[in-house]
Amino acid sequence: MPSAPPTLTRRRLLIAAVPATLAVGLLAGTTACSPPPPPADLADLRTQFDRANADSLLAGEAATAPPGRTLPPDMVATLTAIAGERTAHARALADEITRLTDGEAPTTSAAPSTTTSSTAAPAAKPTVTAVAKALRESAEDAARAATELTGYRAGLLGSIAASCTAAYQVALGDPEKKA
Repeated sequence: MPSAPPTLTRRRLLIAAVPATLAVGLLAGTTACSPPPPPADLADLRTQFDRANADSLLAGEAATAPPGRTLPPDMVATLTAIAGERTAHARALADEITRLTDGEAPTTSAAPSTTTSSTAAPAAKPTVTAVAKALRESAEDAARAATELTGYRAGLLGSIAASCTAAYQVALGDPEKKA
């Protein structure tokens, strides 16, 4: 003869529901408080930000000729304009990084060295060829990253790649090919 099904009283239902309610509440609390992971393309943007700052410093230093070496005035103006363009690129990238990270602005890692030593030889001023090489590398890296991104970020890196390419091929006359 079949046995009677167990009866579910209100007390048994409440006792069984307490652990489940606690587990759901705990799970919801831990997932709601954890910060969202950073976007995958944030590393590419930070790399381009660092490159833009470094290129700006390099072009600015190359525009100031060391004693004994003179640059034509038009080359000084060109290098100064390139430094300004790369600063604008860094600003645009910083704005996008800040937007992606909910207000966390990037920091510049391409700061000039401030160490002074009486025995250290003075560092050689960068040449136009060094600036062109850095711009070519930045253009290639930005173009590669742009193909992996979508939307505004792809357009931003694509325009940076085009600007760097024009700067080293047209404005500087691609001194690497002349050498």
